[in-house]
Amino acid sequence: MSSPLLTIARGDSLTAWELSEVEAEYFPGEPAPASDPQDYKYVNGFVDVGDLPCRVAIWKDVASRNVALRTDWAVEALYLPGNNRRVEFSQFRHRPTRLARWCRTKVSSAVDRYCSFDLHTRGGMHIWVDGELAGRFEPFTRNADQRSVVHLPIKAGGSEIIVLTEDMAERDTNWFFELVLLDDVALNVYLPGASLGAHVETLRELSTQVRTRGDVVTGDDALTLLFDTPASLAVRVRAVIASTSHTKALLLDEEFDLPAGATELVLCQGRDLPQGYHDLRLTFSAGDSVVERSIGCAILQQASAMALGGDLPSRKRLALENAIAHGESRMGLVVALLESGRTDDPRITGIIEETLLAMAERRDCADFIAVPLLWVWIRCREALPTAMQDRIRQTLLDFRYWVDEPGNDAMWFWSENHALCFHVAQLLAGQSFPEDIFSASGRIGAEQAELAAGRLARWFDAVEEDGLAEWNSAAYYPVDFIGLLTLAELGPVDLAERARAMCDRIFTMVALHALEGVPAGSMGRAYDKELRAGPLTELAPFAAIAFGKGWLNKGVASLPLFAAGRYEPPEGLARYAWPEPGEVISARYLQGYGPAASLGLYKTRDVQLSTNSGAKAGGYGHQQHVLDLRFASHPMARAWINHPGEDDPWGQQRPSYWAGNGTLPRVGQHENIALLQYRLGAQARLKFTHAYAARAGLIHHHHGDTLILEGGEGLVALKATGPLQAIAEGPAEGLEYRCSGPLQGWAVIVAQGESLADFIELIARCRLYFDGGDALVLEGPSLVHLRLDWQQGLLVNSIPQPPPAHGVTPDITISTL
Repeated sequence: MSSPLLTIARGDSLTAWELSEVEAEYFPGEPAPASDPQDYKYVNGFVDVGDLPCRVAIWKDVASRNVALRTDWAVEALYLPGNNRRVEFSQFRHRPTRLARWCRTKVSSAVDRYCSFDLHTRGGMHIWVDGELAGRFEPFTRNADQRSVVHLPIKAGGSEIIVLTEDMAERDTNWFFELVLLDDVALNVYLPGASLGAHVETLRELSTQVRTRGDVVTGDDALTLLFDTPASLAVRVRAVIASTSHTKALLLDEEFDLPAGATELVLCQGRDLPQGYHDLRLTFSAGDSVVERSIGCAILQQASAMALGGDLPSRKRLALENAIAHGESRMGLVVALLESGRTDDPRITGIIEETLLAMAERRDCADFIAVPLLWVWIRCREALPTAMQDRIRQTLLDFRYWVDEPGNDAMWFWSENHALCFHVAQLLAGQSFPEDIFSASGRIGAEQAELAAGRLARWFDAVEEDGLAEWNSAAYYPVDFIGLLTLAELGPVDLAERARAMCDRIFTMVALHALEGVPAGSMGRAYDKELRAGPLTELAPFAAIAFGKGWLNKGVASLPLFAAGRYEPPEGLARYAWPEPGEVISARYLQGYGPAASLGLYKTRDVQLSTNSGAKAGGYGHQQHVLDLRFASHPMARAWINHPGEDDPWGQQRPSYWAGNGTLPRVGQHENIALLQYRLGAQARLKFTHAYAARAGLIHHHHGDTLILEGGEGLVALKATGPLQAIAEGPAEGLEYRCSGPLQGWAVIVAQGESLADFIELIARCRLYFDGGDALVLEGPSLVHLRLDWQQGLLVNSIPQPPPAHGVTPDITISTL
């Protein structure tokens, strides 16, 4: 037998597999109504929405079937050790889709024996060993980890293991399995039938190490791949970036030679690519060895905020012009074109055609495009051909607008942004066709509109009282604006007024948490791209247009509705967005049902600290971003602390490596200081928490348990209860600092006018420690005594911190340093 690809011991995962192609089948089940268990009490990460028709159908099928082993499938790809302990195929499907994939490996033991494995999965599993069924586990629960122990007979001469892994995709689908060895034995793993070639290990190492140079590539920079160790032979690299619009146009698709001994590879110049946070798909090949890897890549054409000048109407016109020149191919671009009189633009037809198809197929997120389609219908339909008007009318009549209407789709109704958009769409469609029958509900339009108005009233009752569960979200505030700005422009007087008032609230929070034009801060829901590339988010242009300076980009989900509409943010918010030198802006307020968040803000012209002290300590963090630092020194100058939710730094789980928290901390903030206490426990998948500290615009000063970040005139110290490990290789090279152990504490201290030398001395004299009970304590010269108790929260000089005085309305103070 040849040399093993890897050897695993107790606690290791089996991560070497030959893979078939993915089998994907549209699998909707029988139409049925759904329910709304949240009932306008929105909770982040809520998924307990009942069983959709597709899942009922798959359970029914699974209960009565017998699955036969297949061995005739071709090897389409390899899953190799390196990036993830799970065998993961997570993806997003806009329609109910049944997924299956065959996997094969070979394992040998020193002697013939049964070996026990801890099986984790979220779909279904069949396991055959040497042709005999050895395990079957089919929970098929949606995105919920399930575990079982399987006992597999492994021969000394090697046993072939074949797995059929399946899942039922309802939009975001965390599809994976993991087999963790429980016995104290060594097992050798082989892929004898795969075309690994002689160089697979070299390529695998390159794929594990690869990242781009810098946090961002500007127009004057080269897009360069970096590796830690020189390639031992010449490698062919194919690089592909595709547009995120429905056209999926290729922005880059070229092959390059990475010479032996090289540690970097230039792909192109930044100016050759459009702005955006892109998915860069890489294929490494040498001889008959091939390895694939996808990483993130931020392209930003300007490295400083742009002064837009003029009054708000002129900036709105600029936003429409930018959308027409650079906007993504979605309905917001059609709004920009038609509202600007560009009725003959050839892009209009294609975008509307794709919109109608998405709504007819009831794809997830179809509500986000149904609302701007109704804007076009109400304000601009005379500019469209009659045949197109007829098709729009019929599509709007056939759409499913809420859970009480039978359906077998995977549209998501239950988060606050989706509920808003569905209700606005139902209201405007009902008003547009008051006497027509809506096929999904069987109701006439007037009845639809009446129902939607009542639902919108309940939505506003909830968010006006509780605040927003997706506070500060650079991903979801723009989605809220789809519904709110359309309702403000086109809705009945009472609802339009409430929509304008909610827009006022959101713009106030954006102004408070934007620094140097980049929206930031603690977020109710965040993805990697919102954290790592703030000026490229869809929220950034709203700040630029509203406050006069910042970034425009390709985002058109809702910005054209702002630019073409009459709504104007309250006057005076620019003072919060652009504080004067020497000023300190502080704010405290609640957000979300529960409340979900008790937000604190400390902001100067140079640095901003934002926290959520209301996070449910010890709970699951989904996409909650609980502590955020933003520096004015560079648009990407950002830092935060979290507990990673998955293995892969480039992964897209919820929570991911950088966004959200596998385990939430107890958080407390007093003015310029924040404390975090993490209790990971024995079951935590990853035994460390970590700080992300951008390289762009920041100088790192690391010593022992302390990291001091210097960004322009801004200084911040991150101090931990244990030594900080600086990661010096791989995707997190130079930007990750880890603190390990089941019990950890962090302090974040923003300097208040000290020089770098004085600040370093001050932090060196501070003590951060656990008091032997449930409390994390920070002591130091000129500091108040801070004690973060796991149960009570933050105590300042032994006094518990009171809740924000004004509930969901920010209590804002402006002072001087």
